[in-house]
Amino acid sequence: MKYWSGIEKLFRRFFAWLARRMPSERQRMLVIMILAGGLGGLSAVAFHISVTQLYGILIDRAASARGHSWIWFTILTPALGGLAAGVGLTYWVPAAAGSGIPQVKTAYTFRSGAITMKETIGKFVLCALQLGSGASLGVEGPTVQICAGVSSFLSRVARLSPINRKRMASVGMAAGIAAAFNAPIAAVTFTLEELIGSIDQTMLSGVIVAAALAAVVEHSILGSNPIFHVPRLQTFTLAKASSLIWYALLGLLAAFVSVAFTDSLLWLRAWFKSLSHVPKWIQPAIGAGAAGGFAVIALWFFHVNGIAGDPYKTLTQSLLGNLPVTAMVVLCVLKLAATVTSYSSGGSGGIFAPSLFMGGMLGGAVGYLDVTIFHHPADTVGAFAVVGMGAVFAGIVRAPITSILIIYEMTGAYGLVLPMMIANMSAFALARYWRHTPVYEALLEQDGIYLDRRHKLRDAGAQHALPAEEVGSERAHTGPV
Repeated sequence: MKYWSGIEKLFRRFFAWLARRMPSERQRMLVIMILAGGLGGLSAVAFHISVTQLYGILIDRAASARGHSWIWFTILTPALGGLAAGVGLTYWVPAAAGSGIPQVKTAYTFRSGAITMKETIGKFVLCALQLGSGASLGVEGPTVQICAGVSSFLSRVARLSPINRKRMASVGMAAGIAAAFNAPIAAVTFTLEELIGSIDQTMLSGVIVAAALAAVVEHSILGSNPIFHVPRLQTFTLAKASSLIWYALLGLLAAFVSVAFTDSLLWLRAWFKSLSHVPKWIQPAIGAGAAGGFAVIALWFFHVNGIAGDPYKTLTQSLLGNLPVTAMVVLCVLKLAATVTSYSSGGSGGIFAPSLFMGGMLGGAVGYLDVTIFHHPADTVGAFAVVGMGAVFAGIVRAPITSILIIYEMTGAYGLVLPMMIANMSAFALARYWRHTPVYEALLEQDGIYLDRRHKLRDAGAQHALPAEEVGSERAHTGPV
């Protein structure tokens, strides 16, 4: 606490000095946004490095243990990590549970963007532990919450007005997405689609600045594509126009997978919430242990992981066409089951990476149909995997523009413009037709939180939106510091 108090005093002095030279808050906002982008990028780098190091120490070591002991270690390691995270989420920082995106949306809508440092640090520590131990979740959503927490901290110390503190939440979200994927353009569109909903010139300029700076910081330290390791020499294009029929089928199947994922996620989450005889702090261990069991199946039959631990190494093999069709179909199903159990049991982690993984496996499997029936080149499988990633992402997250741009920035697959538009928009439209409420809003509604301003926060929702131990500090978030 003394350490953070010292940092806060340092920032207070800096912003006091800045206020004397820039009396207008509008002028100071640009400096604060630049700081948010830079510090958000550094926070994202620290988080990603922590998760990567824990992968090597925990789940990767467990999966490579001698003899048949790897089976038990692969199941027990995620379970123990989930147990430790469950204790922390129950007794230390409940607001760090979940992916991070719904929490930022709640803060933006009801709390002028206020995210406490306790929540930010708790998300960093507990999520890194759970991901590193093998939970089938992603780093991207947590990165958004961490970066939004950094921007919220800066806005409070700088004594910004409530409307500008709210704007800083969108700045933090953009910085988080840009740093997570090294995709600043997609970060801007995602923030507009998922959080803001309308264009505010001041907000938009801050979002662009923060996204660009966060991506530069991440790129400078970790290099190009720090999360998603796609070989830049790999070229993805539409080889034959006749393949478009299979891309249309891919969009339909992606919608089915998206709805299956969201429905099973919501159903199992409601079931876990009803388990009154099982303590909440134990439940994440159950879900993570189940994910470890699914990882054992993948390792036993196909000698690849991606279910527990870093999913992008296995996903890269799908893009390169190195996985058999049976492996991709089974891995898609296993990833869906593992992610549903990890998230629904109350764990901490995102669903971006799992959605990309499921989409890549689904797309690769459909690509094999194209190669087998139409005798198209074998590298067509990789192109279908790329399009599948975006299609399932669009169906689950319901951000169709972002789903296209983020794949372009991650893979450079600009030759797949038409297939991407066909599959992504089909998956998005069908998923929205079958299930109108997007997954993040549906998760919040399970807790009694309605982002639609026509609704009021129910008592349970208010408690979830702001943990009981932080209610006393709410005035500090919404008023002058």
